[in-house]
Amino acid sequence: MTDVTEIFSRIDQGDPAAAQELLPLVYAELRKLASAKIVQEKPGQTLQATALVHEAYLRLVDADQKQHWDNRGHFFAAAAESMRRILVENARRKNRLKHGGDMARVELDDIPIIESEIHEDLIALDEALNRLKDVDTQAVELVHFRYFAGLSNAEAAKLMGISPRTADRVWAFARAWLHQEITGDQNNSKEK
Repeated sequence: MTDVTEIFSRIDQGDPAAAQELLPLVYAELRKLASAKIVQEKPGQTLQATALVHEAYLRLVDADQKQHWDNRGHFFAAAAESMRRILVENARRKNRLKHGGDMARVELDDIPIIESEIHEDLIALDEALNRLKDVDTQAVELVHFRYFAGLSNAEAAKLMGISPRTADRVWAFARAWLHQEITGDQNNSKEK
């Protein structure tokens, strides 16, 4: 753990070799996070977990953008956010007309048309998370850990430095708030 903290410090100071030393220490955990996220994606996802890890890692240690991580939890929160952005960008790219967004997939072996892979739910979630950031940043961070990084409630609570009960309350609020934002279901708020 101190090795990672020392490497973060060296990255902050602009040491180009530090980023290369960091990857072997965090790769297995990043791969686990990426695999958990890829499993949650709809079938037909072309992005592999390894590619997601590498793309997220490159964004995290980009020399042109000054990054600072306070600790291991902060780094993995940034990694989860980076993976979320990559998946959202990938979904948006697939929805564009020039990438076949209006086309339906047709398997050559199976003549029936298979519905195209549209990731509107992921885009809607991203937009709702951006709105939730104005209401409760802690809830957004928990959603990143739980949904995008695939961590359990206890693991996310530990990384965030909050109790599991607090994480339960924040998770319940975030889920309800996001459901209302994404579905537009106002029934619950009118009854209260």
